[in-house]
Amino acid sequence: MSNIRLFYPESLSINLEGTLNKTQSHYLTKVMRINTGEVFSLFNKSGEWEAIINEISKNNLTFKVQKQLRQKENESEIWLAFSPIKSNYFNFMIQKATELGVTKLIPVLTERTIVRKINIERLSKIVIEASEQSNRLSVPEILETQSLENFLKNNSSINLIFGDLNTDNKNIKTDNDHPICILIGPEGDYTVDEREKILNFKGTQSIKLSNNILRSETAVISALSIVNFLKN
Repeated sequence: MSNIRLFYPESLSINLEGTLNKTQSHYLTKVMRINTGEVFSLFNKSGEWEAIINEISKNNLTFKVQKQLRQKENESEIWLAFSPIKSNYFNFMIQKATELGVTKLIPVLTERTIVRKINIERLSKIVIEASEQSNRLSVPEILETQSLENFLKNNSSINLIFGDLNTDNKNIKTDNDHPICILIGPEGDYTVDEREKILNFKGTQSIKLSNNILRSETAVISALSIVNFLKN
């Protein structure tokens, strides 16, 4: 079986016939050099399916789904709320967060956030590619950028894991009844007022990720690794 995996957002079922978009068609035919009659995988949150190539034209590739390879999986809700950072580090952070199982990405603006705008379209491409590569079925949901105040106000039922430089706590408890949300701050850290609001938020657990000061992208990987270890 081919190890080529492509995310397909529409409904999948046995004997379904469809057409890949121009980008995916180009990837299969020009990059992977796949030919008519060869197979590849299509996936989304409903599962993963084997498809065979029916026809290759100049700009498109048609396929037919042959069988289901994996069924829908029960997935833990792990969110990442983060302050946007500079492009190269940012792309790396989002890629690794996807590989480590994040289900929702929430850009949060703080007083010391340097990057105030993000490219959602570019972010979507990164999470799709990372999902294809990492063998996961779902693709993380990406929310619009919001203020720290609105984030706290609109998510009252989450378990908030706060990467806090000023705590000595190194233990957290996970609650399977509510989403776990990791909160990673800006490069200049939170203001005193912001930190107080976070600590007063119901469900906040502060955790010291390291004795050293971590870059944002390193803190994300560290926090997600801890959460995944505890949940597994």
